[in-house]
Amino acid sequence: MRKFIAYSIVKNKSQYKTDSRVVQKIVADNDKAILIDTDRKKYCEKILERCKKFHVSLIVFTHGHMDHCQNAAYLAEALHIPIAINKNDMDLITDNRKQSLLAKTLLGKIVLSVSLSSFEMDSLEVFDPIIYLKNGDDLSEYGIAAKVVELPGHTKGSIGVEIEDNLFVGDALMNMFYPTASMLYVDEQEMLLSAKYISELGEKTIYFGHGKPKRNREWVK
Repeated sequence: MRKFIAYSIVKNKSQYKTDSRVVQKIVADNDKAILIDTDRKKYCEKILERCKKFHVSLIVFTHGHMDHCQNAAYLAEALHIPIAINKNDMDLITDNRKQSLLAKTLLGKIVLSVSLSSFEMDSLEVFDPIIYLKNGDDLSEYGIAAKVVELPGHTKGSIGVEIEDNLFVGDALMNMFYPTASMLYVDEQEMLLSAKYISELGEKTIYFGHGKPKRNREWVK
């Protein structure tokens, strides 16, 4: 069983302190913060406790899958803050099976099998986003100088969050076993184009939905 460790990225004199073993990420600058994704239900109380310490003012979803969104309704209500997502993933809020995932590699097929089982067995409390994110949106009003980058492919509405030389990509890229373009996708060509776009952004630290951060690189050979 995985030990919970809050994944907090605290901006302090341009340095980011990180612990990269869970899905949710707090990005804080002075007394303002945003939460990127919310992890699984079993971690809800610990995530809430950490969010209160950082005065989180917005929940941003990189995409609508269960492991990233399961605490959305609970945290939004407890913290009295809005939820933001790309409109193209709204269908996933009611049913994660509404966008059919594919995989090509052996490891990808294993991850896909686990994911589909989760979609069938786990529940996601329906939540109501009030902010619909699109490419180029600025999140500065929530205290973090962040820009939204659309990264479709893993899901139709996958996005990234760009903060200075850091990019939070959700599952547009993965580092479950090794750093790679996403092993799961609703549209392989869109996923590869998004991975190529990330590469073209140049020198950045990539924060995955799963796995330790890595420097940006050529993701599509």
